[in-house]
Amino acid sequence: MTELFAKYIEIAAAHAPAWGYILIFVLMTIESSFIPFPSEVVMIPAGFLAARGALTFHNPAVDATLSVAVGVAGSLAGAFVNYYLARWLGRPFLYKYGKYFFLKPQSLMRAEELFREYGAGITFVCRMLPEIRQLISIPAGIAGMKIRTFTICTALGAGLWVAILTGIGYYFGIKTAHMTYLELVEHGKELIHQNLHWILLGCTAFFAVYVYVHKLIMRSTSHKPTPDVGV
Repeated sequence: MTELFAKYIEIAAAHAPAWGYILIFVLMTIESSFIPFPSEVVMIPAGFLAARGALTFHNPAVDATLSVAVGVAGSLAGAFVNYYLARWLGRPFLYKYGKYFFLKPQSLMRAEELFREYGAGITFVCRMLPEIRQLISIPAGIAGMKIRTFTICTALGAGLWVAILTGIGYYFGIKTAHMTYLELVEHGKELIHQNLHWILLGCTAFFAVYVYVHKLIMRSTSHKPTPDVGV
């Protein structure tokens, strides 16, 4: 499937100066929704084209920065699709039909509980995990996470992931004389795979700190003396 996507991206790259940012936004919206689509196929070539001065402004730094911004905007748009579908339609559907997709009602209830308690940290961390980031908005919507919190955490997590992919493409664009888009994507995915343990370690450390701070705040709140109200 990656080969097919890379082939179409290579065709689209010929029109990158005119349509590059629109394509990035549309494809990242699709990638972040429930439709399976690899973000590596979009953002790594975007960084590559930016480094080569082949995007709209023909300025590597400006185009790379805008690619990240547009990629994050697309990720947010797709995440909102999942979030609102889950919020408006997800609970009845999933509780009724989820068992046919290996989703037991008890598991869904537990997921909602976790999101109520640790939703912000989970949303941020999972936006950087392959094969999970596209779906993490669904339990957030089911749990009714505040839209402001959801937006901030999704934007931060997606922003970091999009910046990593764009940076990989940018690096190859500077260092490599010639590379097909398929080779570019494959080399980029290999680089991510080789360093995935660092990403996972960073995510684990962040989440551990988040849970610790969250528990401290909750503990201090629960121990606050109730103000005396005179009769």
